[in-house]
Amino acid sequence: MNLEDRVQALLTEALGVYRDSPRATAWLRGHLARLAEPVRVAVAGAPLAGKSTVASALVGEEFAPRAAFTWYRDGPQPRAQAGPHEVPVVRRDGKVFVEAPTADRVVVDWPSRSLRDVVVIDAPSGAPVEQVYGEADAVLYLTRHLHTADLHYLQAAHDHPIARATPVGTVLVLARADEIGGGRIDALSSAKQIARRYRREPRIRPLCQNVVAVAGLLAVAARTLRDDEFAALAALASLPRAELDDHLLSADRFVGEDFPVRLASPVRQRLLDRFGLFGVRLTSTLVRQGFDTQVKLTGQLVQRSGLGELRDSIGQYFTERREVLKARSALLGLDVVLRAEPRPAARALVAAVERVLASAHDFRELRLLAALQGGRTRLPAELDAEAARLVGGLGTSLPARLGMEHEPTPGEARQGVLEALGRWREQAANPALDQAQRRAAEVVVRSCEGMLAALA
Repeated sequence: MNLEDRVQALLTEALGVYRDSPRATAWLRGHLARLAEPVRVAVAGAPLAGKSTVASALVGEEFAPRAAFTWYRDGPQPRAQAGPHEVPVVRRDGKVFVEAPTADRVVVDWPSRSLRDVVVIDAPSGAPVEQVYGEADAVLYLTRHLHTADLHYLQAAHDHPIARATPVGTVLVLARADEIGGGRIDALSSAKQIARRYRREPRIRPLCQNVVAVAGLLAVAARTLRDDEFAALAALASLPRAELDDHLLSADRFVGEDFPVRLASPVRQRLLDRFGLFGVRLTSTLVRQGFDTQVKLTGQLVQRSGLGELRDSIGQYFTERREVLKARSALLGLDVVLRAEPRPAARALVAAVERVLASAHDFRELRLLAALQGGRTRLPAELDAEAARLVGGLGTSLPARLGMEHEPTPGEARQGVLEALGRWREQAANPALDQAQRRAAEVVVRSCEGMLAALA
């Protein structure tokens, strides 16, 4: 029985134990239904970090920000609900507005390929960490600059016993990355260097699976670039660089009357609102460099903005681990009921939850990854990176685990797995390693055996 089936069986058994409790029954049924959903990814973080902007970039539509939980999921047509009531969805000045000013939670159905594998939750600033991590299966935590308060927030996400046994899925996002580099044309490169440095910091590594830098405003503009905007940007790019740069020293100069291209001031203001000064500089430079069609420009902006790397991280760390993240959320939900309404008939369920946490290999992989990232388990240098890769640290697909950049033939895959299995069986019995290291090697062996069984 796989992990999802084991957790589903526990929830079904709990429904029988708590059949006389309407509140517990409704809660458990919600978690049973949640097992079949796409991965829920919350966009959370510090105030003014650009959460709604990043959420819009992921959905592929520019939504006006709301001071409430807003869920975005794939649907056949645009519609929104606040509780049981449908609420208007309207477009004004290029943005989509959900008109439910007093609702504290809105669910938006939106036709988008980006939402087929994830539900994006735009969490309001100040939402309790328990609520964010309780409603989502994984979290993108946004901050402009990493502060002590951000670290405390991420540490709090690991405080629950089940969270410690099944490390939390979190990607740290340095949002508004164009500002990190002072708005220079190479600002995004500077921000990405800072993200790489953060990945190596001992205080950060245990708290998240990756750190990426994203220029949210640029990412949204890339996903929603309109024909008239591209035409205006192309007109700007026709100016000599020195002449245009002189008018990009400030927002006032860019929208002023003394402008050398026949673009009305309101048009330039809209470009400024959509791209920012940095984005206008970058897009005009890219058009001059040969990205002179709308398709070429948008593709380049997606990568330059960091959105491409962010989407890769969501795939690698969240959607590829859908089963284990869903199981973790269900166990957290079951634990809420077991703690809120303890009863003798539920003791067997408590023991069963502990057995699943201890024995499920998916959770053992997550614990080993967290231990390797946090330095609590250290393997000899040549083994450390390979162990993390084989247990899914760079992705759970067979090529990712084996470190192959191409799709291997069945023979290549089998040979690669057998070689890895032989190496790690030796390490699991290596007397030169301590007990924790040999246990880590045993987890890697089990992962290799799982790959071999899948190939068979």
